[in-house]
Amino acid sequence: MTWADPHFFWLLLLLPVLGGLWIWRLLRHRHPVLLFTAVQTARDLPKTLRIRARWIAPAFYLCGLGLIILALARPQTQFSTVEQQVEGIEIVLSMDISSSMLAEDFEPNRLVAAKQIASDFVTRRTHDRVGINVFARQSFTAVPPTLDQQLIQNRLQEIDVGMVQDGTAIGLGIATAINRLRESDAVSRIIILLTDGLNNAGEIDPLTAGELAATHNIRIYTIGVGTRGTAPYPIRDPVFGTRYQHIEVNIDEEMLTRIATMTGGRYFRATNTDELSDIYQEIDQLEQSEIDEIIYTDREDHYDRFLLPAVLLWMLALISEQWLFRPVVE
Repeated sequence: MTWADPHFFWLLLLLPVLGGLWIWRLLRHRHPVLLFTAVQTARDLPKTLRIRARWIAPAFYLCGLGLIILALARPQTQFSTVEQQVEGIEIVLSMDISSSMLAEDFEPNRLVAAKQIASDFVTRRTHDRVGINVFARQSFTAVPPTLDQQLIQNRLQEIDVGMVQDGTAIGLGIATAINRLRESDAVSRIIILLTDGLNNAGEIDPLTAGELAATHNIRIYTIGVGTRGTAPYPIRDPVFGTRYQHIEVNIDEEMLTRIATMTGGRYFRATNTDELSDIYQEIDQLEQSEIDEIIYTDREDHYDRFLLPAVLLWMLALISEQWLFRPVVE
């Protein structure tokens, strides 16, 4: 509850003043109703209900006055309606699922870390359509751009190495994402490409795919994932169990930088899980949807909640003063 005219609260200071005046009048200006030669005898007489209740009328008057002051302050409840107009962004996450994504230089490995961080990114993009495509030697769309976050999260969990033949077709991954975005009417269209290797498969050159994206005004953020030097890679041995082999980390950073630059995006390098998380947060800040909010406010006055009880109290005070507990006339 809010108050439209709170300056009337200053009038509440009158209540203790009036209460004090009433007490002073009661103590100093009591009129005798009977005359006694011996005052002690009168003091010993039992107090009647009229005497005991003489405070009721002034108390009702003071409480009523307090409620009237509160009514003058105009208590209100406020109801707000928010109308949002969103110019959203359409995003496709293009994710490398080649076997090298099982390397464990990220916790627990590159692919799982990438999926978890992408999931957090999607959760923050509540106003944008997000799609996912994956690539190895081939590329396919896991989920087209949609606002259905639950669908996106479910499909993210299902992505795994081995869904398509092994390899790294970066150009094909970009082309698949472009195909999902080229006819979109979104105010902004972006691709976030994540890979840990060199382009070694596919019929489409990555730079050609980047030029095609620039033609369609699609911005590409490229992310290279992998530590520098070598990374532990698990090898499943049916006899001796899992053993690790250190593999070279080779990322074509020059090519990824050129693709990002020609489309107006940026290239990022992540060497661990925390850096990858920071990169997605930075992209999240760079690509903010435009949201216009129109707030409609409606107010309802509730002065009657105070005014009606005040009138009732004053009526009771008048009744008690004039009829119920009327003082005896000398």
